[in-house]
Amino acid sequence: MELDSLLERAARVIQGADALLVGAGAGMGVDSGLPDFRGNEGFWNAYPPFRGRNFEDVSNPYWFHADPELAWGFFGHRLNLYRETTPHLGFEILRRWGESLPLKYFVFTSNVDGQFRRAGFCEDRVIECHGSLHYLQCSRVCHRAIWPAEDVRVEVDAATIRARSALPKCRRCGAVARPNLLMFEDFEWLPLRYAEQRRRYDEWLNRVHGRQVVAVELGAGLAIPRVRWECENQGQFLIRINPRESDTPQGGISLPLRALEALSRMDEHFGH
Repeated sequence: MELDSLLERAARVIQGADALLVGAGAGMGVDSGLPDFRGNEGFWNAYPPFRGRNFEDVSNPYWFHADPELAWGFFGHRLNLYRETTPHLGFEILRRWGESLPLKYFVFTSNVDGQFRRAGFCEDRVIECHGSLHYLQCSRVCHRAIWPAEDVRVEVDAATIRARSALPKCRRCGAVARPNLLMFEDFEWLPLRYAEQRRRYDEWLNRVHGRQVVAVELGAGLAIPRVRWECENQGQFLIRINPRESDTPQGGISLPLRALEALSRMDEHFGH
């Protein structure tokens, strides 16, 4: 089937749905100007000082103990970038679609950038399975509190990607704070905020059980396929949007496009 016909069919499927499950991986943010760290070259292009290391090495709680200036250089730079980034129009298109359906929507994302919240999505309808860079916890886990990073401003040396200002501290013990997100080899992440999101998500899944739930998956790759699995398992119908890895199980719609182009072209088939 030609791509234009697939886009029109996808739009019609969403219009006839009871609810929308939005699954989003790193590719969802690319059209907003965010890096997706695809492969070592992608990571090094985004962070040249880390050439020779891979993303898994740097995104590791070890550095908050061994070299906190390096850890907060990397995560502080990302936090600053996410705060300065405006979500692309595709976010608004998805939100409008979801709000128009009888049982609304839920977002399941592996992204830690907070872009869905910035785009106006209801926080009670988003689950961030890897946590969020916009919240903090103690790196020593002296207590189980999680608090917003709204007041945190980390100045980062762009040449070295190292923090050169005061580092965020735990409010109780004074140790270095860390983002409340799941890193690699991470046994210190506090999943309390995620657990509450999971509770709300499970309640929504119970409400939509037996109804027509369409999963629209965007920019979720095979390297860490958690978002792909969720959309395949929870949606009665799958629309997979991915410029490189768009193959679907039998019956799904495969759209080998970037998120913004696919959503914009599908939206042309919706009556406003």
